[in-house]
Amino acid sequence: MWLARVAAGLAALHGWRRHASATALGVATAAALPPYYALPLLIVGFTGLLWLTPPTLALRVRFATGWWFGFGFFVTGLYWLANALLIDAVRFGWLVPFAVLGLPAVLALFTGAALAALPNTINGAGTRALGLALAWTLAEWLRGHVLTGFPWNLVGYAWMAELAIAQAASLVGVYGLSFLTVAIGAAPAAFADRAASPVRRFGPPAAAAMVLVGLGLWGAARLAAHPLAFEPGVALRVVQANVPQTLKWRDDYRSAALARHLDMSAAPSAQPVTHLIWPETAVPYFLVDDPERRRAVAGLIRPGGLVLTGVVRAFETAPQRLTARNSIIAIDAASEVVAIYDKFHLVPFGEYLPLRALLAPFGIDKIVFGPVDFSPGAGPVTMTLPGLPPFSPLVCYEAIFPGRVVDRDSARPAWLLNVSNDGWYGDSAGPHQHLAMARMRTIEEGLPLVRAANTGITAIVGPLGQVVRSLGYGHQGVVESGLPKPIQSTTYGRFGDRILAFPALLLIGYFLVGGVMQRTASQKRGR
Repeated sequence: MWLARVAAGLAALHGWRRHASATALGVATAAALPPYYALPLLIVGFTGLLWLTPPTLALRVRFATGWWFGFGFFVTGLYWLANALLIDAVRFGWLVPFAVLGLPAVLALFTGAALAALPNTINGAGTRALGLALAWTLAEWLRGHVLTGFPWNLVGYAWMAELAIAQAASLVGVYGLSFLTVAIGAAPAAFADRAASPVRRFGPPAAAAMVLVGLGLWGAARLAAHPLAFEPGVALRVVQANVPQTLKWRDDYRSAALARHLDMSAAPSAQPVTHLIWPETAVPYFLVDDPERRRAVAGLIRPGGLVLTGVVRAFETAPQRLTARNSIIAIDAASEVVAIYDKFHLVPFGEYLPLRALLAPFGIDKIVFGPVDFSPGAGPVTMTLPGLPPFSPLVCYEAIFPGRVVDRDSARPAWLLNVSNDGWYGDSAGPHQHLAMARMRTIEEGLPLVRAANTGITAIVGPLGQVVRSLGYGHQGVVESGLPKPIQSTTYGRFGDRILAFPALLLIGYFLVGGVMQRTASQKRGR
C-alpha cells in the first residue's frame, strides 16, 4: 500500500532530510490558514507530522522535528512582519532577518515542546492523533499567554473559510477548534497502519469525517436560526482613509491626513449618519489637547451623535517624565471628549521596548512613531455612550486574544469596536489574518463587530462571523451600515477557556493510564 510506504519512508528519515521534510509540512499547514485557506493541506501537514514522529523516536528527535515543523509554519505565516520594519528602513531594516527568522525560531519552541510531549507509550494511529491534538492545543494556549502572549495563526482559524464549521467556536473557542482541527487532520494517518485491524485503520478517519460533517450541519442550522437583525436608530459610517504609513506622521502631510478624514466623513449619505467611526490613530494630532481641530471633527455630526476615533495621547506622569497611550475617544457635537479608552494589551517592540535598559544600547527601539514607550490602560472595559448600545472597545492587536475581549465582571456588551492600523504590513497576508481573528471573536462571544482600519480591511461583522459590509485593503472609502444586534450569550462567552479544562484533564488521564497499562503489558510479555 503506497500510504504505508510513504509513512515508513518519513519515519526512516534522518538528519537534514527529516528537518527539511518537517519544515515543508509546516509550510503546507500554514497555507491552510488565512488568507489562503488550502484546507486539504491540514491533512498533509498533520498526517505527515504524525508519520514523521513514530513512537520509537527519541525525545530530542521528536523535539527537533516539531521545532522544524513550527519554523516552517511560522515563517510562512508571519513573513509580513518584515513590512513593518521597512516603513523606516534606515532605522529598522537591519532587524528584518531577526523578525522573519528569529521570531519563528522562538515560536517554534512551542511546537517542538508539543511533539516532545506526545506520549511515546501509545501506538494506535487514532490515539496518537488525539495525543498530537492535545499536545498541540496546550502549546497554542501557552503561546497565547506566556510573556503577554502571541496567539496569532492558531490552526482553528483555518475554518473561517467554512463559516458553518467555525460555529463550533461558540462552544469551545478557537483553542477547542484547534484541537478538533489537528485531530481531524492527523486521523488519516491510520490508513498506513498495515498491522492494524480494519477497525483501527478505517475507524479514526471515518470518525473524523463524521465529526466534520456533524459540525457542518450543526453550524449551518445555527446560522439559519439567527438571521441578522439591526439596532434601531443607529446609522454608522466607518471611514477608511487609506493614509500611507510612510506619510502619516510627516509634518508636511499631517493637515492633508486630517482633511481627508473630514472630507470623507462629510460626504452625502443615503440616510443621516448617527455615529462616525475612524480607525486607530486616525489623524496625526493630539486631538484631546487640540480644541480647534476637535471642533472641526465635531462639526461633522448632529446633536446626539458621536465621532469615535483612535488617537495618541501624550502627557506627563511626573515632571520631565512623558508617557503616551494608544486610545479611543468619543467626541460629541459640542466638541467635548465624553469618553476615553486606553489600550491595555500593548505590542512588544511595536508600542514599547521590553528590557529597554538592556536593548536600547544596541540600537534597538520600538517601531511606532514617538520618543517614549506607550503605557497600558486598564481593560477590557464596557463603554456606554449616548445613542449606542454598550460596547467593548479594542485597539488593533487586542482583538486577537480569545476570551479577553470583554469585561466579564460587568454587564455583557452588545457589540465589539475594533479600531486598527494594518498599514504597517502592506497588502500581505497580515491584514487578512487579523480580520479573520477578529471575526472569530464574534462567533466565540455572540457579539457583532465594527472594525475600522486605516488602510483596510474595514468591516461590519454579524454575531456569527458574517461579513455584512467590508472594504478591501488599500482602498479609500467608507462603509455604511446599521449596527447588527447580538445573540444570546454563547457557552464559550460564559465560561471562556475554562470550558476546555475538564476534557483536557480526561484526555491527559487517559494517556497516563494507557501508558501505564501498556508498559505493564510489555513487562509481562518480557517475562
